Amino acid sequence: MSTWGGPVDVTLTGGRVVTPDGVLDQGWVAVRDGLIAAVGEGAPPDGPTTDVGGGWLVPGFVDIHCHGGGGEAFTSADPARVVKAANAHRRHGTTTLLASLVSRPVPELADQVRALAELVRDNVVAGIHLEGPFLSAARCGAHDPAILRPPDRASIDELLGAGGGAVRMITVAPELEHGVDAVRHLVANDVLAAIGHTDATEAQIRPAVEAGASVATHLFNGMRPLHHREPGPIGALLDDERVTVELICDLVHLHPTAVRLAARHAGVRRTVLVTDAIAAAGVGDGVYDVGGLEVRVVDGVPTLAGGASLAGSTLTMDAAFRNAVQSCGLTVEEAVHATSTRPARLLGLQGRTGELRAGLAADVVVLDAELKPREVMSRGAWVKD
Repeated sequence: MSTWGGPVDVTLTGGRVVTPDGVLDQGWVAVRDGLIAAVGEGAPPDGPTTDVGGGWLVPGFVDIHCHGGGGEAFTSADPARVVKAANAHRRHGTTTLLASLVSRPVPELADQVRALAELVRDNVVAGIHLEGPFLSAARCGAHDPAILRPPDRASIDELLGAGGGAVRMITVAPELEHGVDAVRHLVANDVLAAIGHTDATEAQIRPAVEAGASVATHLFNGMRPLHHREPGPIGALLDDERVTVELICDLVHLHPTAVRLAARHAGVRRTVLVTDAIAAAGVGDGVYDVGGLEVRVVDGVPTLAGGASLAGSTLTMDAAFRNAVQSCGLTVEEAVHATSTRPARLLGLQGRTGELRAGLAADVVVLDAELKPREVMSRGAWVKD
């Protein structure tokens, strides 16, 4: 993690603080020993202060679906390159993230999981999300269809064993053979079962949710479209109160109206904004490798070479937050829930991060009036530019 000289003791003042109980217009956040010591309004406590100049103070962002950034992917066996990718997003306010891996043969994927597990233990990333290989070839997107396969317990156990508890979520297409059994097995092992890259009908989705599937991997994208006579996965997952829905809010994967409709229906308890970012995030246009497939990024939009399929994004969470408010009609408080509070709770981290509340980690983003990050604090230390 790149920070300025370790944790500082300071009270951030002069801004609008988004707390679990509402917005404090003249609020302050006191940081001591890497934790939030207190949050209040009016006169700050004694001690050093930093005036944020009328900006917004929001909790650090939590991204549960991110493949890389800063020119690096989380598939790298080099820890320094993984740290570089995590830091690229940290500078944009993401203080907690899951490292997502794309479909590869199970033995290769297990090696990637083992390498990342060390960085989970070092708190570089909060866990691992496996987006494949148990996906539908009919909705494969930027996953190599030759690698996709039905889930089986032996393969799942190999991947979970390689992580030693670091694997937090696996995406499955439930219509595949043993798909619902796989969901049940993941839930029994305290792993989030997500539904995505699926061509399932609504009738095939329902048993998976009953078995414990609780996340919709980038809702709308990589799944059978919504139809008024066959709601498919979109209708089933969006309408089920047990399912949290991921939305890629880059205004490319989803139209602002689609984001607004989904977020309004799911509400703050079930809406999570994600980046689905690839190595190109924070770098720019060019040619990149994603899971062995060539991806071209033009004007910030990644697509498979020779095709029109989107291949992740170049999104950062600050931009997702800003898009949600400025283009999609969410309030700042709703955007905080979708980028921090809800994903932290989904990962079971509500006692550590996701809110500006006394006793939690001092993960704080200072946003200006245009909702662009001016400063980022991670566990009480300022993050470098």
